[in-house]
Amino acid sequence: YLLALFTFASQILGLLRDRMLAHFFGASGSLDVYYAAFRVPDLIFVSIGSLVSVSVLIPFLQTKLKEGEKPLKDFIDSVFTSFSFLIIFVSLTAFFFISPIIKNLFRDLGPEKITEIIVLSKILLLSPVFLGISNLFASITQSYRRFLLYALCPLVYNVSIIFGIIFLRPQFGLSGIIYGVVLGAFLHALIQLPFLFKMKLIPDFVFPVNFKSVSKVFLLSIPRTATLSVGSLAIAILLSLASKMPTGSISIFNFSYNLQAVPMSIIGISYSMAAFPLLSTLYLNGEKKKFLEHITVATRHIIFLSLPVMGLFIVLRAQIVRTVLGSGNFSWNDTKLTAACFALFSISAVAQSLVLLFVRAYYASGFTKRPLFINVFSSLMIILFSYGFFEIFKFFPKVFSFFENLFKVAGVPGSEVIALPLGFSLGTILNLIIFLFIFEKDYKGFTKSIKKTAFEGLASAVFAGFGAYIALNIFDKVFDINTLKGIFMQGFLSGLCGIAVAVFVLKILESKELKDASTTLHRKIWKAPVVTPNQIEL
Repeated sequence: YLLALFTFASQILGLLRDRMLAHFFGASGSLDVYYAAFRVPDLIFVSIGSLVSVSVLIPFLQTKLKEGEKPLKDFIDSVFTSFSFLIIFVSLTAFFFISPIIKNLFRDLGPEKITEIIVLSKILLLSPVFLGISNLFASITQSYRRFLLYALCPLVYNVSIIFGIIFLRPQFGLSGIIYGVVLGAFLHALIQLPFLFKMKLIPDFVFPVNFKSVSKVFLLSIPRTATLSVGSLAIAILLSLASKMPTGSISIFNFSYNLQAVPMSIIGISYSMAAFPLLSTLYLNGEKKKFLEHITVATRHIIFLSLPVMGLFIVLRAQIVRTVLGSGNFSWNDTKLTAACFALFSISAVAQSLVLLFVRAYYASGFTKRPLFINVFSSLMIILFSYGFFEIFKFFPKVFSFFENLFKVAGVPGSEVIALPLGFSLGTILNLIIFLFIFEKDYKGFTKSIKKTAFEGLASAVFAGFGAYIALNIFDKVFDINTLKGIFMQGFLSGLCGIAVAVFVLKILESKELKDASTTLHRKIWKAPVVTPNQIEL
């Protein structure tokens, strides 16, 4: 809940960041350049920075903690030294070879935009260095279960980007926003240093490095790194495909992707992140029954929370997009296209969250190759599905017209962009199906234990969406939906009606998860005795 609360705050700042970008640029060629500039640095971060991620290092750190302070410090120093040299070397190499990479990825954007993307990408190559080191710091702080520090990092990161948009953009243009991104990455690492200093765990450069310990970490990390890399590479290829579409398609894709990531971050990432240290400990201690119970409970709660949200997002897509992004240069056509893509992404919201949980469950148990094989296949399918729909839309107008009418973008220029989230969602749902099949083989009876929750969640999603749809038509006559206040109130009150219907349906179905959530809020928030935490716990 702590992680979810701060993740929610971070996502609010992220939405404010996107609103500012939409206000100043709209879904334009300039914003296409901005988003395209992140592709290579992001790929370096997920491929190299993840070598020292929480899900890899925590089991090693927990083992070293049992051995004593000196073995722990020696291990941290060796990993820090090796990793720092590696990521700096890779970033420097990318600096010299980034031009041909960008030219191949975004060749359809034109020479001027490609040149600007190359310049911005070179500045952004600092961010994977800072964020990678921050990853290492986060592994240490979470080993001591200090989740608050980790939860604050995304807040600082987004505040820095907003600072770049407000104060640096007027003078430096897009470069000013990029400077804010780099500053945010630096502060992402810096904010964790006080705790490391207090625990006397500030990493030092050491020579010679204990390659025996480091090699174990990196060898275990390689499958995980590859797992994350294929996902990031798939997004890069989808953006490359978007560059073949009308101007603004890359921006539409990113806006809608960021919007749908809110529930995944609050629910999926928070649950999987908070569960990982415990899952790792349980598996290391041989408590496989408790390990399975913990995953089962987390799975049920993710389904319970995510499915109704999915139903509401699909119905309220236009109100959400217009409220969050509808400002300045963000046109009505931009709104319609972003809303359609947002709805298509939302279809896979539950799948995205559960895939995160299953991946971390396998990492906690030491099986890193299974998620790799599954994600490689699924990423390939995402690319094939997206490219396939793009081609189908070109050669089969009736199919294209069906999807345009279904998502209310008929006649809107650039509507072929919906092929990308459609392909993404189908590939992600396939990813989840494979994980469920494999996990059931490894842990018999798992799928049976979540069937009731899945049925209840699906029922609540359908009725929540239906309730919100009815309310939309009612409030359409009450509020002036041509104003921000009117469109917000229409969407907000319709959403509350949808939630009320969902809760009512879950009560009728006697949802265990609803009772658990109610009990938690009642006992631990409203009626909990006030306990002052000591400084270390904070």
